[in-house]
Amino acid sequence: SSCSSVTEQPGFLSPPQVAERVAAERAECCGNGRSTGYQIRLQSRLPRKQGSILYCTTGIVLQWLQSDKHLSSISHIVLDEIHERNLQSDVLMSIIKDLLNIRLDLRVILMSATLNAEKFSEYFDHCPMIHIPGFTFPVVEYLLEDVIEKLRQVYTPEKMDRRLHWRKGFMQGHVSRPEKEEKEEIYRQQWPGYLRQLQGRYSASTIDALEMMDDDKVDLDLIAALIKHIVLEEEDGAILVFLPGWDNISTLHEILMCQVMFKSDRFIIIPLHSLMPTVNQTQVFKKTPPGVRKIVIATNIAETSITIDDVVFVIDGGKIKETHFDTQNNISTMAAEWVSKANAKQRKGRAGRVQPGHCYHLYNGLRASLLDDYQLPEILRTPLEELCLQIKILKLGGIAYFLSKLMDPPSRDAVMLAINHLMELNALDRQEELTPLGVHLARLPVEPHIGKMILFGALFCCLDPVLTIAASLSFKDPFVIPLGKEKMADARRKELSRNSKSDHLTVVNAFTGWEEARSCGFRNEKDYCWEYFLSSNTMQMLHNMKGQFAEHLLAAGFVNSRNPKDPKSNTNSGNEKLLKAVICAGLYPKVAKIRPSFSKRRRMVKVCTKTDGSVNIHPKSVNVEETEFHYNWLVYHLKMRTSSIYLYDCTEVSPYCLLFFGGDISIQKDKDQDTIAVDEWIVFQSPEKIANLVKKLRQELDDLLQEKIETPQPVDWNDIKCRDTAVLTAIIDLITTQENEGVRNYAPRFQGECYS
Repeated sequence: SSCSSVTEQPGFLSPPQVAERVAAERAECCGNGRSTGYQIRLQSRLPRKQGSILYCTTGIVLQWLQSDKHLSSISHIVLDEIHERNLQSDVLMSIIKDLLNIRLDLRVILMSATLNAEKFSEYFDHCPMIHIPGFTFPVVEYLLEDVIEKLRQVYTPEKMDRRLHWRKGFMQGHVSRPEKEEKEEIYRQQWPGYLRQLQGRYSASTIDALEMMDDDKVDLDLIAALIKHIVLEEEDGAILVFLPGWDNISTLHEILMCQVMFKSDRFIIIPLHSLMPTVNQTQVFKKTPPGVRKIVIATNIAETSITIDDVVFVIDGGKIKETHFDTQNNISTMAAEWVSKANAKQRKGRAGRVQPGHCYHLYNGLRASLLDDYQLPEILRTPLEELCLQIKILKLGGIAYFLSKLMDPPSRDAVMLAINHLMELNALDRQEELTPLGVHLARLPVEPHIGKMILFGALFCCLDPVLTIAASLSFKDPFVIPLGKEKMADARRKELSRNSKSDHLTVVNAFTGWEEARSCGFRNEKDYCWEYFLSSNTMQMLHNMKGQFAEHLLAAGFVNSRNPKDPKSNTNSGNEKLLKAVICAGLYPKVAKIRPSFSKRRRMVKVCTKTDGSVNIHPKSVNVEETEFHYNWLVYHLKMRTSSIYLYDCTEVSPYCLLFFGGDISIQKDKDQDTIAVDEWIVFQSPEKIANLVKKLRQELDDLLQEKIETPQPVDWNDIKCRDTAVLTAIIDLITTQENEGVRNYAPRFQGECYS
């Protein structure tokens, strides 16, 4: 057969599961040259080339486009779960839409369980639509007023002044979008009339309770009371609770475990979150013995990514954690938002898979009528730098022009901000074409700043630890937090930091220990992960990603081996100060200033950034309670506004790190003092002679970097007469031998509002 079908799915968990299921239904094994297979990042079981069905992630198809822009080996492509509107899926849809004008033989099918089909049909030039009804058992839905009516004998909400609540605004913790504010104004105006409609249908106590409730908060006491009601009054069946985030999940778990009945062996309570150990994800699928009820407390991961067959009762908390990118302030914000109608439908559908079910929505009927139809597409709420590089490497034309063709184009401000950032990084030139550095960054499967860190790790021969950091920043933190053991987990993480004052080096130390344990056998590895609260699966993924990064560097000519631990690539891997400098090279200009606090209550430090003023170090950071830093500067990767602005991960760096690996250097006279400045805002006192020496050495480094980017080749550290080796050795010596006494000669002078 000439048929070669590819089904693209957004989540990396789905392709293997679906491929295995389809292969089983075809009475075959998966892969090994049979008809059905899958391919995801760093893992594949490929089918035969013709007469085949391949399930893969969106990123895999985008990779194919780099070498075959017409996807000439594919006859049919199925885009699944397109309602999720993630960034890569939207880009792929636009590419395929254009491709259909060239490849008239290509057949494309768009699929989704909850879909605004007309919008997608219109985007694809009014293509035909097919509706295939699927069977689910009936699900009875309840709104907040129904829940309160059921529980009015056992539950009374805290009293709230609704006028004060409304004065605070609709969505706390982030900049509200105009359409959200408009809907909240409609809600305020219609609220009195809605309460009048409920009179006669619900008791006066229920209406009073609705009036008292703060519906912007997830009421965990109400959820606990509802779970107890289901257990005592309803039939058997698992309960699935949807909550927006970790804090809600851990608090509800605590509330339940404080009640005697839930401590018994008649209940299995399973929290499900990315921070939890992976054992929870397997436990959730197991059938419970007769007389035992399963209670799963999950984020929206349980909406589509996983299916729990024995769920009969769903409690929809009504909120979902969503990240938005504020282009005006150049900061990501994360807050609990109201679910969309599509989310609510998905949650309801979890209850009717094996028998008739029940779904309790913890918002009132008026709120339900004003929910958005769908979540905001990811491309409208995320930074675009990595996507811009992808557009250029795929030769899709001008960045702004291509993005304007998407189903929901991002704002011009967001596009220009990304382009300007890439120009500052020297990844794009003034004509918006890829520079030699931009080509390398575009080919690395990471965000541009992390790609730059990888290249510096190769150049300075400290590759292995830098690849560990890059993998963890690109994938996720390997640490997990079992409920009830949060303090112990924090202590283990702090132990692994080894006083480095660096979250990034803490991950390096954890990974090094994991490799040593793994070399001693499976049991040692498991014990190590258990002792230090690490996810074994995540560590394995980081290991695989490091190999992938090393393959890219070998192909580009930066290293001589695909082994990240090759001794020639790791001459300087034991130099902690150099590692911090390379981290600085990748993360700059994400810099924060440390200032001592003179609080009488407790010793602490204050942290501020150039654009935000005062910020907080996140509680999970090893630096959150640190009071004694060697230097006054931190670099960070993730900064996010929730209830406050937090730096989620940070590393202490010295002035020399900023001078050699930061922005442009200038030498100034300031009030009769000689100073040297980085990008004119990070200013140090310095004798003119030393400042000129640093500036000259920095220029030598910049020239060397440009040369290595244009013609990549490893540095020969044995050739002491080589200019490259001499320059790099001089810089490493300065970074490594700078002692605390020397810092006083380079005491930073604060500039700007934050540093006045």
